[in-house]
Amino acid sequence: MSGSCPCHHGELLQGAFRGADGVLRPGLVTLPYPGRRVHARFEPGPGPSITVGPGHRPKAARAAELTRARLTDGVGGRVVLSGGVAPGLGMGSSTADVVATIRAVACGHAVELAAAEIARIAVAAEAASDPLMFDDVRVRLFAPREGHVLETLADALPPLRVVGSMLGGPVDTPATAPPLRHERAYAILLARLRAALDRGDAAGVARVATASARLNRSDLGPLLRAAERAGALGVQVAHSGNVAGLLLDPADDPGPAAAALRAEGLPVTEAFLVGDLVPA
Repeated sequence: MSGSCPCHHGELLQGAFRGADGVLRPGLVTLPYPGRRVHARFEPGPGPSITVGPGHRPKAARAAELTRARLTDGVGGRVVLSGGVAPGLGMGSSTADVVATIRAVACGHAVELAAAEIARIAVAAEAASDPLMFDDVRVRLFAPREGHVLETLADALPPLRVVGSMLGGPVDTPATAPPLRHERAYAILLARLRAALDRGDAAGVARVATASARLNRSDLGPLLRAAERAGALGVQVAHSGNVAGLLLDPADDPGPAAAALRAEGLPVTEAFLVGDLVPA
């Protein structure tokens, strides 16, 4: 009676995008982070309600109750969460908690929910969600406040090495405003991302990520200097958090990038690979 969900490492692109219906919506493309997952265990118990712990996890608790309410003969109990990342860093901690909880409660009722249904429950539980409920490596433009895929951009990212860092302390992600400005710039970046993905062009993806980061944040000086010093392809950030990374060719030694980050006074968290070199 368990479920799990990966975290992510911020975004490659985040902005506002106009769909075929003419509506301007917040949308994002997340950068996978294979190294961290949230694990949830559902333990049935007496009474109709479900508690979630350890600690105070109101979004996951709402997700548990919403999931139980959608299931025939839903029973109460408790969900125990483990793993994941600290909240407020822009790494999808709350969505990972929520998705793992939904899966564990559904598993406890011998039900497997589709990703689209999990997304609907997640948005109802936390107002805005990341696309962590999709288990494959496809690249998606996702509407976080509506909980659906705006566009599937590619089957996988081209291979990239990420050297992770942090730009500051935790951020209250729900308090950040959706990025609805620079509509034309976002449309251009989305077109460039499509083209780069079609070509399998890691450098092109990194250029889009860097431009998106510049549009959304004004505190990138040290990160950009580190990227130039290390000869990185570009940078990526959490647009509503503090995780960040240098994007490298997968064959590059991460050592010089780590040294460049430290020289700019930035911490080094972890180096990892993403893209179609990484097994699904």
